[in-house]
Amino acid sequence: MTPEDPEETQPLLGPPGGSAPRSRRVFLAAFAAALGPLSFGFALGYSSPAIPSLQRAAPPAPHLDDAAASWFGVYISEIAYPAVRGLLGSCVQLMVVVGILLAYLAGWVLEWRWLAVLGCAPPSLMLLLMCVMPETPRFLLTQHRRQEAMAALRFLWGSEQGWEDPPTGAEQSFHPALLRQPGIYKPFIIGVSLMAFQQLSGVNAVMFYAETIFEEAKFKDSSLASVVVGVIQVLFTAVAALIMDRAGRRLLLTLSGVVMVFSTSAFGTYFKLTQGGPGNSSHMALSAPVSAEPVDASVGLAWLAVGSMCLFIAGFAVGWGPIPWLLMSEIFPLHVKGVATGICVLTNWLMAFLVTKEFSSLMEVLRPYGAFWLASAFCIFSVLFTLFCVPETKGKTLEQITAHFEGR
Repeated sequence: MTPEDPEETQPLLGPPGGSAPRSRRVFLAAFAAALGPLSFGFALGYSSPAIPSLQRAAPPAPHLDDAAASWFGVYISEIAYPAVRGLLGSCVQLMVVVGILLAYLAGWVLEWRWLAVLGCAPPSLMLLLMCVMPETPRFLLTQHRRQEAMAALRFLWGSEQGWEDPPTGAEQSFHPALLRQPGIYKPFIIGVSLMAFQQLSGVNAVMFYAETIFEEAKFKDSSLASVVVGVIQVLFTAVAALIMDRAGRRLLLTLSGVVMVFSTSAFGTYFKLTQGGPGNSSHMALSAPVSAEPVDASVGLAWLAVGSMCLFIAGFAVGWGPIPWLLMSEIFPLHVKGVATGICVLTNWLMAFLVTKEFSSLMEVLRPYGAFWLASAFCIFSVLFTLFCVPETKGKTLEQITAHFEGR
């Protein structure tokens, strides 16, 4: 298969103002790269069905007792043309949640051994496909391999129409002095802030309470609750991917933030209504509803929590789930992208660790309702940050985004 093979080129979405046919190979390359996040998601979801299976397993199987990904998005953003970069870039988060859901569903019919074997399929397919995929044209140009870059571009896009060469100096390496340049420190601040706000939204706390909330609403099958959560994540992340290049990043981030403000506020209201009294500061209020309340009232309030949780997950999946990762792969100049994205990913995991570790202590100090209302306040700040600081990248080339930050 050669870049000039006419059978592999079909009239797809072209760049704004252009009508040249686009190659389908860019979608194949994006799919190959997105198999990595799929594997990551499957690994995240593996423990949910596997641990109960291991707990029931008899020797000689391993037995557990009670005591006992960013570079894919960078590759996709560099190979995609502007008209579909939002769609393909959102596939990173979409494949993560699809992987989690597949692990949940497969766990119903497979024991832990075969579930692990199934998890080997996506990375194996990714390995085979990536062997025949080209390096990104932008990277090849920074290595002064222009002929290979143009061949890769024709392979992925079908033509060179709409392509802009990276600006001069893109091949230089990162050093701290570059942080004085507005084209570097502005996207750096935005990228780090987006990652921090994503975790401060309270998503890990909501997911932590998911199973208990469903039990309070009389869902006795916790695995069914996990599947419901997984389906919501996949559905709304897919919706976000499909409308990303039409609605724009800023609109979806703002809408997502507003939905999370209302849902976390409702969560806090639920905890306030189910609080047993002044002396009850336990953060496990969900597991011990107020005894003075009628059972029907308790179940009704639990359904308020279920609705708030589903609304939060849907809102998060539409915007603040996929878009920070997409923007991280778009806003940094090529010569600092490796270091900058690494720092953003580190910020995300560090904030996830701190929020997860300290949330229980926070709920003891502020009470559960106060902790979720604090998350609601952070969601408000995230909306304001989006409106005043985050630029729209829809339909722009990576070079145009860099020029925006540099004031050109």
